[in-house]
Amino acid sequence: MEFFFDSLASAFSLLASLDPELYFIIYVSLKVSLSSTLLASMVGIPAGFLISLNQFPGRRALITVLNSLMALPTVVVGLTVYAFISRRGPLGTLELLYTQTAMVIGQVILILPIVTSLTIAAVTRVDDLYRKTAMTLGAGTFQTWMAIFREARFGIVAAVIASFGRVIAEIGISMMLGGNAKGYTRTMTTAMALEYDKGEFVLSVALGLVLLLISLAVNAGLNRIQGSAGL
Repeated sequence: MEFFFDSLASAFSLLASLDPELYFIIYVSLKVSLSSTLLASMVGIPAGFLISLNQFPGRRALITVLNSLMALPTVVVGLTVYAFISRRGPLGTLELLYTQTAMVIGQVILILPIVTSLTIAAVTRVDDLYRKTAMTLGAGTFQTWMAIFREARFGIVAAVIASFGRVIAEIGISMMLGGNAKGYTRTMTTAMALEYDKGEFVLSVALGLVLLLISLAVNAGLNRIQGSAGL
């Protein structure tokens, strides 16, 4: 128990000292996670609207697949993307492996089904009366979408926040595609794993505290959104 409290005190001291290595790791984690969340949202939200507001053959099967992919293991994504961007892969000439770009690609694939599925759920819950009223008043497709978006905005924002929470804490993709390179692709989760293997617990504990605070902030944001939506 004494060892734990000593490590915790040292971790707080490290955070207070504004250690450059520590804060660069936090910066890389936030940069990669926010970039992947933004890109996945730019694709997943419109896709969710298209799927939920249109009827087409295979729609139900597609929704089932998307819901299943929400639990996609990170190592599966990492292996799949690695096979494509490694030197012997079809995209090997782009030299993406062990870069932040590779990490973003993997994380986008991981959370795209989450953004899309939760957007579908949010839009589906909107009363069809809003769509019919907008069309009756002469609204075009985009205007109709915006009217529905205003009603589903809480659920959509919750989908984005939940997706960010998924990628900020993942380790498999970051390790396999980023390589945990110091000063370039090392994230909070990969650094924690490395320091633990080395028996250096202070940096791991400090990063764990930051990750915990981020997780608490994400959950607080979700709770606030759900409260505003009356969920």
